[in-house]
Amino acid sequence: MGEQQRLARALLDRQARTYAEEAGIHLADRPGPLYQLLVLATLLSTRIRAQVAVAAARELFAAGWRTPRAMRVANWQERVDALGRGHYRRYDERTATMLGTGAELCLDRWHGDLRRMHREAAGKPDRLRPLLTEFPGIGPTGADIFLREVQAVWPDVRPYADRRSLAGAKRLGLPADPRRLAELVEAAEFGRFASALVRVALGAESADEISHAAGVT
Repeated sequence: MGEQQRLARALLDRQARTYAEEAGIHLADRPGPLYQLLVLATLLSTRIRAQVAVAAARELFAAGWRTPRAMRVANWQERVDALGRGHYRRYDERTATMLGTGAELCLDRWHGDLRRMHREAAGKPDRLRPLLTEFPGIGPTGADIFLREVQAVWPDVRPYADRRSLAGAKRLGLPADPRRLAELVEAAEFGRFASALVRVALGAESADEISHAAGVT
């Protein structure tokens, strides 16, 4: 095993879960989990700590709002209160509105099933991105987050590494190119690898500690 592969393996060993998994999303190519990932991407898109966004997502899901229909039925104040329980307070009112509007769009445009969006875009990231950014609160960053995580169940999106993933790769001395990064891990692991690289970019993982764990000096 080469040095770069050892670094990749050490990082994966230290970061066992994606952001979706942390939020309690059992990601699968089904309408419910895909919608939940869209909600998480919306929350992660604001200027707020990732752990706060994950906690807020867990509160929304614990309240039973795991489908666009359930999110639409919930009233605005209920959504604000759930976000507050997750300490998502700076953006709670605006985000509560966006979640309601986004649920409406998901139901009206995609009949509550984002697999329809996937099919319309033929699984191509450059066609999925503009469709994702039609949702309120999902800009380029949110689209990146969704695509980075969804590649675990939409293999035709792979290998997808966003700006933050590539920044983490650079800190570790790994290639800043998705296809070259994909050569370092098994195909099915790449989504988790891309998510773990984000944690390096955000400082949640130390490049020095990963290098030490990999036996790389």
